[in-house]
Amino acid sequence: MINNRSIVHMDLDTFFVSCERLLDSRLIGKPVLIGGTSDRGVVASCSYEARKFGIHSAMPMRMAKQLCPEAVILRGNSGVYTKFSNAVTEIIKECVPLYEKSSIDEFYIDLTGMDKFFGCLQLASEIRLRIIKETGLPISFGLSANKTVSKIATGEAKPNNQIQIANGHEKVFLSPLSVKKIPMVGSVTYKAMCDLGIKQIQTIQKMPMEMMHKVFGKNGIVIWKKANGIDNSPVVQYRERKSISTERTFDKDTTDINKLKSIIIAMAENLAYQLRRGNKLTACITFKIRYSDFQTYTQQKRIPYSSADHHIIPVVMELYNKLYQRRLLVRLIGVKFSHLVEGGHQIDLFEDDDKTIRLYQALDKMRERYGDRAVIRASGMGAKSISRWNPFNGDAPPLLANRRQ
Repeated sequence: MINNRSIVHMDLDTFFVSCERLLDSRLIGKPVLIGGTSDRGVVASCSYEARKFGIHSAMPMRMAKQLCPEAVILRGNSGVYTKFSNAVTEIIKECVPLYEKSSIDEFYIDLTGMDKFFGCLQLASEIRLRIIKETGLPISFGLSANKTVSKIATGEAKPNNQIQIANGHEKVFLSPLSVKKIPMVGSVTYKAMCDLGIKQIQTIQKMPMEMMHKVFGKNGIVIWKKANGIDNSPVVQYRERKSISTERTFDKDTTDINKLKSIIIAMAENLAYQLRRGNKLTACITFKIRYSDFQTYTQQKRIPYSSADHHIIPVVMELYNKLYQRRLLVRLIGVKFSHLVEGGHQIDLFEDDDKTIRLYQALDKMRERYGDRAVIRASGMGAKSISRWNPFNGDAPPLLANRRQ
C-alpha cells in the first residue's frame, strides 16, 4: 500500500441547484428540482429540501412532483453550469500542483508532501474557503490517504463542510457505514449484498477476500479492497485539451454535398458514442476541411459539456456550413472533440426526457454488442467506414488518422 499520501476529494454541493440559487436568491431554502420539466422528464439534480421527500437524481419527474407538489421545477442551463465549473477549476489550478477533474463538479487533489510547507488540511481548507468566497458555491471535501476514502468522507462531510481521516484510521471510519457508500456499489450489487445480509461495510471487512471474489467475481475483490480502505490509484493530472478525433481523406476529391454531409454526421455520431463509452463529456468541437489545393481550414466552437448526438451534430454541421466553399473540390474532412472531462450523459438529464435517455442507452448497448456501426442514423449511412482515434486507451494522438474510402 502507498503510504503517507494526502488526497483531497472536493465536491460542489447540489451543484446545479447552487448555481440556480446564485442567479435567483428566492430559491434558497425551497425544494428545487432541476431536470426535464415535462412529466416524461427526469430529475438531474435536487436540493436537500427536496431530498427530504425521498426525491433523488434520475427519478422520473412525474414521481418527484407527486412526492413534493410544492417543489420549484427548473429546466436548467448547462451553459451556466459549465461557466461556474470552469471558475472553480481555475481556482484549484492556481493553488495546487496536481489535480484531477473527475466530473463537472468533482475534483481530486494530490497534496502529498505539501504538509512540509503548509499542512494539508490547512491548505485544503483555504482552497475551499476561497472557492466559496469567489464563486458563492458551497463545496465539501474529504482528506485521507487515498481517493476512495476521501470520496466517501466527502459524502459524510456534506453539506458544505469538510472532514479528515487520519492515516491508519480508514477501516475504523468506514466500518459503520452502509455498503452503498462504496463507489461502484450500485443498486443491483447493493440488493445482492442485502440478500446475503451484507449491509454495513464492517461485514465486508470481516470477510475473506476470496469469499467476495467467489460471490461477486473480480468486482468482489475491488469492493473488498475499497471496504478495507485500500486504493492505490493515482490522481491523474487534468489536461483540458485531451481530445478525440477522426479524419477522412478521399481517394478522389469530391463536391458531392450529400456524401460529405452523410460522412460528417456519421463521424460526429460515432465520436459521440466513443465519448459515452469512455464516460466523457466534451466542451469544444472543431471541424476541419482541406481542399484539393491543400488549403486547410478549421473552426471550433465551445459548447456546454455534452456527449449527446442531438446536441453535438448540429454544432458540427454549423461549423461545416461556415467553412464549406461549394465550388472547390474537398480532399479531407475531420471532426475533433476536446476539453474532455468525466461525466457521462448525466449533464444532459435536465434537457432530455427519460425516453431520449433510454433510447441512447439501448442504442449504445447494441453498439457494444454488435459493433460501433451496428446502429446508425439514416443521414449517416453514406459513410462506409469511420476512422477514429480513441484517447481513452492512450495519451498520444496518432500522426495521421486517415482511412481512405
